[in-house]
Amino acid sequence: MTTGATVWLTGLPSAGKTTIAHELAGLLRAEGRRVEVLDGDEIREFLSAGLGFSREDRHTNVQRIGFVAELLARNGVLALVPVIAPFADSREAVRKRHQTGGTAYLEVHVATPVDVCSVRDVKGLYAKQAAGEISGLTGVDDPYEAPESPDLRIESQDQTVQESAAAVKALLTERGLA
Repeated sequence: MTTGATVWLTGLPSAGKTTIAHELAGLLRAEGRRVEVLDGDEIREFLSAGLGFSREDRHTNVQRIGFVAELLARNGVLALVPVIAPFADSREAVRKRHQTGGTAYLEVHVATPVDVCSVRDVKGLYAKQAAGEISGLTGVDDPYEAPESPDLRIESQDQTVQESAAAVKALLTERGLA
């Protein structure tokens, strides 16, 4: 059986998490691996509809994603999870769920600085926050607790998407998961 794993990509909005995950998924699928990308926005729409952005709702959302990721990984799928997951305790609970099940879990911090993210502003969130249209933007007026010791830290502003995806793939290979 092929070994599954969860690769949790955490970082600020517009850090490059989803772009890196999709690039990595393409590389892995080209090698015949079973891969699923659990995009945070899609999960919010289909699995966590009705949840808001309070700390409690964010925690619930992260736990739901973690449950699905562990289920996939336990069954031989590489689950790539590009989600903000701003709170360390929520991410740690997901890691513990994986450890309890004996399922591989790698945390990748896409450590793009907020000033770079706000320029990228893929979804226009930083502009809306600056205009006073929204509040509670992670890393601006809502907290983001950066991982203290992730398995890998990516500075996406200093390398291409391909280089970032290759770095994650190298980690998977090093851990015997790719």
